[in-house]
Amino acid sequence: MPLYNHLKEMRARLGVNQQEMGALVGTSRQTISQIERGDYSPSVTLALKIAKTCGVTVEEVFDYVEEEGEKNA
Repeated sequence: MPLYNHLKEMRARLGVNQQEMGALVGTSRQTISQIERGDYSPSVTLALKIAKTCGVTVEEVFDYVEEEGEKNA
């Protein structure tokens, strides 16, 4: 289940680097990097903190795209 994000763009708008974003939302630079690369899907709590810090909704930061053949649970 692909989860795409616009975190890098949101960080650029805020003028912060990965280290600073991590500090703002209570996580590490490495976690921010992994989220941006799509290697890590954040918890709901972390996704909400990121969105709040960026001043946007979760849906503006993260996009879920269903793969062909996936069924709704």
